[in-house]
Amino acid sequence: MSDLPTVQDDTEAALFSECWDAVLSYADLCTSGSLMAHQLATEAFTLGMREVRAAASTHVRGAGRRTARLPTIPALLTAVRNTAADWEAGGRGHRLDPDLRLWLNSPGAARFSGPPLERPVALRGLRDMQEADAALLWLAEVEALPLPTVARRLGLDPAGAAGELDQVRTLFRDRCHRAHLDSPMDAHCRSYARLLDAVTRSPTAETPDDLSRHLATCVRCAEAAACLRLHGGGLPAALAGGVIGWGGLAYLERRRRATEVRFGAGRPDPGTADPEEGTGRSRALRGGLLATAVLLSALALGVSLMPFGGSGEETAAARDDRQPVADPEFSRAAARPTRTGSPSARPSATRTARTPARTQPDPEPQGTSSATHRATPTGAPATTEPAGCRVAYDLSDQWPDGFQATVTVTTDRALTGWQVAWTFRDGQRVGQMWDATVHQNGSRVTATAADYDRDVAAHGTLSFGFLGTWGDENRTPYGFTLNGAPCTLG
Repeated sequence: MSDLPTVQDDTEAALFSECWDAVLSYADLCTSGSLMAHQLATEAFTLGMREVRAAASTHVRGAGRRTARLPTIPALLTAVRNTAADWEAGGRGHRLDPDLRLWLNSPGAARFSGPPLERPVALRGLRDMQEADAALLWLAEVEALPLPTVARRLGLDPAGAAGELDQVRTLFRDRCHRAHLDSPMDAHCRSYARLLDAVTRSPTAETPDDLSRHLATCVRCAEAAACLRLHGGGLPAALAGGVIGWGGLAYLERRRRATEVRFGAGRPDPGTADPEEGTGRSRALRGGLLATAVLLSALALGVSLMPFGGSGEETAAARDDRQPVADPEFSRAAARPTRTGSPSARPSATRTARTPARTQPDPEPQGTSSATHRATPTGAPATTEPAGCRVAYDLSDQWPDGFQATVTVTTDRALTGWQVAWTFRDGQRVGQMWDATVHQNGSRVTATAADYDRDVAAHGTLSFGFLGTWGDENRTPYGFTLNGAPCTLG
């Protein structure tokens, strides 16, 4: 435990207590023994916490601006997968599970680090949600925690947590549907995309035979189908497999088992009181790093690592009887169609301690192919009076020849329309843009407000994102203006 990152404050102590056993549980799936599992977990936890700290620091400096990032636990699990890939590339692959090694060298693994539009739909859908909403969905669906516990950790009103979760599920479904439409696909797949959306919205709709045959042979469309079916038991598997990748289903089972042991047999009813709330055990879990490490190491190695239905005496046999883990892309097509809410629904204003209620639609993710939310060109902005403004340019992701970026502008004055312009330094070209429409003339780019995000309150922020291409360099652009007035880049 001495190799783990130093806890800086009470907040990080809570993060440690919530996340270490999750990281160790997944690391055990990925390795060939308990010692290797601990080494992989330690390296990944150190890397992941460094990235979480950096992301939190960026979030604070940006005064709450929206960035595409995963909640803490899936971010740390991603660090486990990335560390395992580094082991494989660095000659330490013999320490990993043989099936994982095969997957790491397959096209399935390459999808998780390739161009954004080719990544799993569940991963893109979760990243394109507000972080607090994504955390609520992950903790309730994948970690299988009781809703009162989730509400307490996220600062939600416990009485409204169930309704909040339902609306977040609907929001996730909408994100995944639009991500699927924006994905590169051939004409055959595209002809089924809207039919798939319609069938999965209705609780009584039968899947046409031709669509059923297509889902049995097309991995990408079957993956999307699993994300669009919310209440038939397939959402947790779709999330775990789409975000973690290899071992997602086995991890899901381990977390459910750990929750059952911790809170009692069976998944707790969402309306029941949190067994930890107000008890000495809750205070002990948050008390100190040493006590937390001892408790959670015992939990992870004595409970989470034992076979799903076994006892402590059977732990040694668990290594040989672990649930086989197939590529998650082939495991999620059998979810049952169920009814979901309207895709335009937005989470209600039940938060008490994390974010204010949303007064505008959430930004549309990856691309502009959704007919409902497609940004349409508008005329000159209604607000022509110069306003003080500050710009944050966030390079969210980059790969050979391509990148994804987010532009966030804070304005001192209220706007009833806006145009943001800038100049690229290295010949970059903007491709798809969301939450604005784009016009590019040489190196000068102008983004004009969409019809649904034209109004911005005084001292408020506007944000949009885009995909672009680059050549030799990809430096930060300059010359940002808001409605013709210069802005400060910071």
